[in-house]
Amino acid sequence: MRLLLVEDDILVASGIKLGLTDAGYAVDWVGSGERAEEVLQRETFDVAVVDIGLPGIDGLELTRRLRRPDVASHDMPVLIITARDALQDRVQGLDLGADDYMVKPFELPELLARLRALLRRSQAATTAVLTFGPLELDTANRHVGIRHDAEAALVPIELGPREWTVLEYLLIHAPKPASKDKLLQALTGWDKEITPNAVEVYVSRLRGKLEPHGVALRSIRGFGYRLELVQP
Repeated sequence: MRLLLVEDDILVASGIKLGLTDAGYAVDWVGSGERAEEVLQRETFDVAVVDIGLPGIDGLELTRRLRRPDVASHDMPVLIITARDALQDRVQGLDLGADDYMVKPFELPELLARLRALLRRSQAATTAVLTFGPLELDTANRHVGIRHDAEAALVPIELGPREWTVLEYLLIHAPKPASKDKLLQALTGWDKEITPNAVEVYVSRLRGKLEPHGVALRSIRGFGYRLELVQP
């Protein structure tokens, strides 16, 4: 999943970015609301984490602007983070369109849990466990495996971090196909270079691990990939 972090404090931003990157997110960071608006005009993200106390356009005004119907990212989940803990600030942030609100300082596990909840809500999912046929991916506990019936034990599948990212994205959008460009964005941020061919590498690795269990990754010519069940 690709996340935009809008935070002007370099130390705070560095700590949050490190924790989210270790958790498997592709994180891009900007230090102002103006820069966030500029970036969002040309790029898409799955969720934004926005600090209120930004220079120039503050986080509340940025959130209000992002919710305008003419903005391409108007339905992107927004999580506000701030040192302000007054009820009025929380109410104002939510009324302006924020999906959630966290007061600093906070623990990383809670931030991760809230982000997972926002992503599930944005994709109309009701559980942290994503399934497709016998395939199960637990986004909270980071377990993935095969379960051929409800009574059977989960057979674990070992995935690398980027294989996990590709599979999670495909599962969230299944049965619809996912574009190669979107998968590429989910894999990396601005500070990492990765070629489009790398997506094919991770898809190939996933095929080798999933197809023996009845789950295939079909190539959609000129577009991307889609999960399908292999007929016996």
